[in-house]
Parts: sequence; C-alpha cells; structure tokens
Amino acid sequence: MRSLLRLAPRAHLARPATNTTRTLPIAQQQRTFMFQSNPADDRKKAQEAEEASEDLAGGNEDPNMNGNYPDPTLTSALPVKRQFRDPYADWWDPQERRNYGEAVHEDNDVLGVFSPEAYTHFSTGWGGVLMGSFIATVGALCGIVYNYYPDRASVPRTYPGGLEAELGGPEAPRAAMTEADMRAIIEGDK
Repeated sequence: MRSLLRLAPRAHLARPATNTTRTLPIAQQQRTFMFQSNPADDRKKAQEAEEASEDLAGGNEDPNMNGNYPDPTLTSALPVKRQFRDPYADWWDPQERRNYGEAVHEDNDVLGVFSPEAYTHFSTGWGGVLMGSFIATVGALCGIVYNYYPDRASVPRTYPGGLEAELGGPEAPRAAMTEADMRAIIEGDK
C-alpha cells in the first residue's frame, strides 16, 4: 500500500486562475485554494527540485528505470567525493560525512569515504616538472660518470696465431690474436 501511495501524484495548493478586480491588503485577503498536481520534470532547477515535494516518477512512467529513486542530479547528492566534505561539520553520520535522509548516490562505492583517496598533493603540471627534473638529474649523473670512468687497468691477452692448432684447426673459433697475425690473415698470407 505504501508503494502505491508513493507512486500517486501528490497534490499541492495553488491559487485560482481567476484574478479579482480589486486587490485587498494581504491581511484582509481571503485565500481560496484548489489542488493541482505537480509532477517532476527535468526542466526544473536543482534548487526547485529539492524544495518541492513532487512525484519523482513523473506519473506512471519511470524513464530512468531506477525504482522511484531520487535523481542525484536534481537533489543535493551531487557527485562530490566525501573526502572533500568538511570533516568537522555537524554530520548525522560523521564517519561517512552524510546527513540523515540524504539520498545515496548510485556511485557511492566510488564517492564514499572508504573508496581510494583522490590524489591531490601535486597538480599534473608540477608532477611533470618533478619527473622531468628527476630524469635530467639521472641523465646528467650518467654523463658525468661516462666522462670520468677510468679505462681498464690491464690489456687483454693475445696469443700468436690465435692458438689455431691448439684449439682444433682453421675452422675452430680462435683465441685473441696479435695485431700482426690479424693483418696477415686479412692480407691472405696465412
């Protein structure tokens, strides 16, 4: 029964459409009211939708198919992460920073206090400056080390003929050869 009453259009008091010819002072005016239905629509401002008690389903149709749940764009539950709400305000639920009766947003798992915290320590530009500074510093350090790194203290050992006979003949991989042996192989003497 309760859900049927919730779906029924609510009545609001409104002034009659007929104007009187003589305007009396407010204290002497007689008020006559008639009932007028006020269904919700998307053309209203958020402030009007908050203050008015209206049928959120718009009669018998539910275009968003959300089961008569308040549209967060028309109410105070705008998508603002609760970590940005004042922690010292007088909240009904101080841990979640919510008031009693406040509609829970459909993205509550993302907007709630227990969702991952939004990173607001640095802006994107300042983060780029810091990252660029780090890369430039590491690059400069690598350049300095490259310029001042000492040569090897020893010279690689060479063998006459590259130990061709000892390692298995002309097709076998050779050991390091002297420069004279290398020139002789290149010129074709050996």
